[in-house]
Amino acid sequence: MMQLPDIASHFEPDNQSPLKWVGMEKIALPMLVRCDQTSVNINTLMDVFVSLDTGAKGIHMSRLYLLANQALVGTELTFAQLDKVLKEIVASQQGLSQSAKLVLKFELPLNRPALKSSYSGYNAYPIELHCEHLEGETYCKLISTITYSSTCPCSAALSRQLLSETVEQQFATQDNIDKAQLLEWLKGPHGSVATPHSQRSYAYIEADLAGGLLPDLAHWLALFEETLATPVQTAVKREDEQAFAALNAKNLMFCEDAARRIKATLESISEVTDYQFKVEHQESLHAHNAVVYDRKS
Repeated sequence: MMQLPDIASHFEPDNQSPLKWVGMEKIALPMLVRCDQTSVNINTLMDVFVSLDTGAKGIHMSRLYLLANQALVGTELTFAQLDKVLKEIVASQQGLSQSAKLVLKFELPLNRPALKSSYSGYNAYPIELHCEHLEGETYCKLISTITYSSTCPCSAALSRQLLSETVEQQFATQDNIDKAQLLEWLKGPHGSVATPHSQRSYAYIEADLAGGLLPDLAHWLALFEETLATPVQTAVKREDEQAFAALNAKNLMFCEDAARRIKATLESISEVTDYQFKVEHQESLHAHNAVVYDRKS
């Protein structure tokens, strides 16, 4: 067979500077992830990179693709498997590279029951897993997004005050208010003289994981939904909507409140070695968002 030219190995680069990451993005990759103690099929988009040392024209790019496919397609995602393929990717470059990086992006579909009714539906949770092999060690970062509802405590207090004043005006001539009359009045449109504003809100959480650990993703997501207490719903009947309104009333939150809840939960997880997060309340009162950034170190 005719010997084909290897440009990467036999031609000098334009200059001698090393490069941090060289590779490919958005490679389609079917995989399995651990979720509720079972394996779930997911469609992943993978980015794969290696470093490039001084003096090399380019990397052996096709080897990255072939190795990742052989090692990860149809395989359950574990730290051990990721560590193995990253080391193999570095070795495949035959001395051109010292480091490797994988980024896996997917949406995890999870079934969520309604709050009161017997119905349920699916939410899709954006997940990213960033893994790097540097100086002989493998590190993983889990990035997840939680969508929830936030009701403004200030707006709730102002609404209660306005309702109180309206009740006072409505029954100003009565020394003793008739209970049945008051209840009937509250059930009507006058009972909603003001309502607090709430909004769809997002928590973007990045957590560095201790070596050897990849959490069950369903448990991980449920932990932060429980922390925030007002996750967005799927199937909703009237009884579910009423229960959701009650949840929001019990969990009035400024963005600072949500951030402190998330921080306390992250601090309680011993396997999380470092973290940073962003809380974003997309306000209905303003044309701008209320935001918090925080990190561990």
